Amino acid sequence: MKLTSLRKLLLGMLLTGATTSAEAVSLPAIIGHHMVLQRNAEVTIWGWGKTGEEITVTGSWDSQPVKTKANTQAKWSVTLQTSAAPGPHTVTVQGYNTLVLEDVLLGEVWLCSGQSNMEWSASMGIDNADQHTKEATYPSIRFFQVGHRTADAPQLDVQGQWVVCTPETMKYFSAVGYFFGREIHQKLNVPVGLINSSWGGTPAEVWLSSEAIASSPVLAEAAAKRKEVEWGPVQPAKAYNAMIAPLIPFRLAGALWYQGESNTDAPEVYAQMLPALIQDWRTAWKNEFSFYFAQIAPYTYGGAEEWPRLAEAQLKTLRVPNTGMAVLHDIGNVNDIHPRNKLDVGKRLAGLALNKTYGQKEVPASGPIYREMKKEGNKIRLYFDHADQGLMAKGKELTHFEIAGEDQRFVPAQARIDGKTLVVSAKEVKNPVAVRMGWSNTATPNLYNKAGLPASTFRTDNWPRKNNL
Repeated sequence: MKLTSLRKLLLGMLLTGATTSAEAVSLPAIIGHHMVLQRNAEVTIWGWGKTGEEITVTGSWDSQPVKTKANTQAKWSVTLQTSAAPGPHTVTVQGYNTLVLEDVLLGEVWLCSGQSNMEWSASMGIDNADQHTKEATYPSIRFFQVGHRTADAPQLDVQGQWVVCTPETMKYFSAVGYFFGREIHQKLNVPVGLINSSWGGTPAEVWLSSEAIASSPVLAEAAAKRKEVEWGPVQPAKAYNAMIAPLIPFRLAGALWYQGESNTDAPEVYAQMLPALIQDWRTAWKNEFSFYFAQIAPYTYGGAEEWPRLAEAQLKTLRVPNTGMAVLHDIGNVNDIHPRNKLDVGKRLAGLALNKTYGQKEVPASGPIYREMKKEGNKIRLYFDHADQGLMAKGKELTHFEIAGEDQRFVPAQARIDGKTLVVSAKEVKNPVAVRMGWSNTATPNLYNKAGLPASTFRTDNWPRKNNL
């Protein structure tokens, strides 16, 4: 092109108000075709444009345009009020250019995160994978897979795109996320959007913000002790910056968390880590959304008490409001850190959401959770939450109970169901003071409530480890 022609082209663009592609209004990857927006909520649509550019965003469910201008940082955002109408809808974003997002649904949006058991897909091997894959045609379920990335500071965008649930897309998406979403979709008859941001082998520290880690000396010290591994990041906030921060403030109904195996070396710290992560995310989103997590399944970990102490840390996290825990020791595999029964994991997490988030109280949400004990002579009586309809054993006798006296020496114990309580004793312990259930890495207790959900491992004492185990 001759110089005079180029000058004429540039002059024409200036006179007509045209803009270069670098100045065109644009959107983050999480806002795109086929997305699900949270229904009946105020949702944020945001992006970038030329400073001062007027942006108009319109959702077809109400056709109410919302206007704003790109700020001095070339950023803009608007808030839209969504409805209950599932769609499909369009979202039109108009600035110097116009973007029309097609096939947008209004429904329930959940973030799925954690490490490999959340990341695990049908293609990696799950029970009945072929059958589940063939059946996975659900046009109203949508997936967004966040690509693995790390960053030293919070990023503006992620790698990924919304796709419709088909046998081909389901095959490579989080199996736990899919089974959760399918259950929610079928029970509520609404669209479901699932965002999977997980990374196998990652400790919880990488999923918290730098500010959250720095605000706690305990967490900061634990994070500083992390040693490099070959399969993923271990430095604080590395995954948060690249794989969580760019999703904020995309409106969520809640988050699912399946992680903990990479923190079994410091379970006492995890008792502070997981609540801190929940608060960190809720603060960032400015939304006290539901947060449901999976308790780690039994496995042959290195230390003698790594699993039960990490499981206990997860149990203690139930003190945080609007949380819930799916117990998995009965559907795990002590010889495989990646149990292949992902269907029941997803369904148990969905049970929590249906009961607690969506008010379907008839749906069982939890197995028995230890509440308190009372000494009765040479026996101890145990009381539980989530046992209103009574307790039961899957098998002739209850297993994996221990009892101890003041010498803190635990011995195998007999446990007997008495209505909604348990009575625990052992002949050799005349003056019992403490009971434990499932207190080993590979324990698979068989205590359930009448709803058929298993009890979490627990202990009535708070004694420290012996012999530094």
